[in-house]
Amino acid sequence: MPKMFGTDGVRGLANRDLTARLALDLGDAAVRVLGDAGTKDNQPEGRRRALVGRDTRVSGDFLASALSAGMSAGGFDVIDAGIIPTPGVAYLTSVLNVEMGAVISASHNPMPDNGIKFFARGGFKLPDQKEDEIEAVLGEDWERPTGAGVGRVSHDQTTATNLYIDHLVSTIAPLNDDKTQPKPLKGLKIVADCANGATSVVAPEALRRAGADVIVINASPDGYNINKNAGSTHPEQLQAMVKATDAVMGVAFDGDADRCLAVDEDGNMVNGDQIMGILARAKQREGKLAHDTLVVTVMSNLGLKLALKDMGIKTVETSVGDRYVLEEMLKSGYTLGGEQSGHVINREFATTGDGTLTALTLCNEVVKSGKSLKELAADFPQLPQTLINVPNVDKKAAATNKRIQAAVAHEEELLGDSGRVLLRPSGTEPLVRVMAEASTQAYADEVCTRLAKIVAEELAL
Repeated sequence: MPKMFGTDGVRGLANRDLTARLALDLGDAAVRVLGDAGTKDNQPEGRRRALVGRDTRVSGDFLASALSAGMSAGGFDVIDAGIIPTPGVAYLTSVLNVEMGAVISASHNPMPDNGIKFFARGGFKLPDQKEDEIEAVLGEDWERPTGAGVGRVSHDQTTATNLYIDHLVSTIAPLNDDKTQPKPLKGLKIVADCANGATSVVAPEALRRAGADVIVINASPDGYNINKNAGSTHPEQLQAMVKATDAVMGVAFDGDADRCLAVDEDGNMVNGDQIMGILARAKQREGKLAHDTLVVTVMSNLGLKLALKDMGIKTVETSVGDRYVLEEMLKSGYTLGGEQSGHVINREFATTGDGTLTALTLCNEVVKSGKSLKELAADFPQLPQTLINVPNVDKKAAATNKRIQAAVAHEEELLGDSGRVLLRPSGTEPLVRVMAEASTQAYADEVCTRLAKIVAEELAL
């Protein structure tokens, strides 16, 4: 039986793969596993509590109701925070007296999909072991509470949203002694593309409270338009709007707002690698980049690593996935890490990737540096990159095939320090991703094509 939890919770086509029944069972199972993390003594009136939030997909309504029903039937009082970014659920789980949090979202996926993921007490995503425990007890009968032991479900989106926005703004604009709010982004004209997703209220409000002049697009969610030709997966509208309005820059979020990409004043994309480079240098300057190290994944561009090396900043690589980045950060005490996709984890302020936090800190660095985003990003040039997906292959054999390994070694020798190659089996499909980076696009294309041909010949099913 395939594992239910993937790299980012349980995800699938809503009402087919991810049904109300499954959401109910997941809530029921989660309270049994995660409820063991604390005791009733540290809860109001001896009761345990959970927090639930969701993005703007229409299926989130019935899934949130079913998940909350499973939790409350298991004896937990549930706070339904309504529509709120994934990192908002993580933050509130870390500061409110709750045993766990859960978010219903499929992030950047199309609207028909949805997902459920849990946060443990403290706001951290669950380790594999805890997810396995939830899956193991899923659907099992047990002695559920009755009478006063049954939980309640309360709804308080306004309070939850305001608490989260207060936190976000305080990261770059802590209150003055007289409780007035500084405006560090005053005069900064930016465009924010909210992907008709979970940060449609949060990001514009946080940026404005920090002083920015914000032009907002794609912030009218109707349940069906999340990520549709908008946000970080479709930045064309943002690029055009930045140029048309003479804005200084633009920021684009995905559906659940755990990631952020940017656009400079000329409409050029600034990807997650460049954003991480800019923020790492800023933290280093302020003495807040622990061990002078940035944690990245194997997919981060070699150009980022070379630029950081010249600045005295080291990089540590992990497998693809923000959970692996966070694991390395926690293990070694690093304070900044992330992915090329714009999923940036700033441990000074968050337990997970937070797109709105990334946007605020990036805008703040533009103001503090006195440079344009274009100038800042230029310090982190990206090597030309080519990626080819080779389908219908035995992906497990890629690491041991002698001809493939010899070909990779040969190409790496020719590239030297001016490029690299990467073969990565897909986590969900029978394909191998072949990537090459080189000094020119033509050379990257050539290397990638050669290796892809060999992979297809050697591993064909």
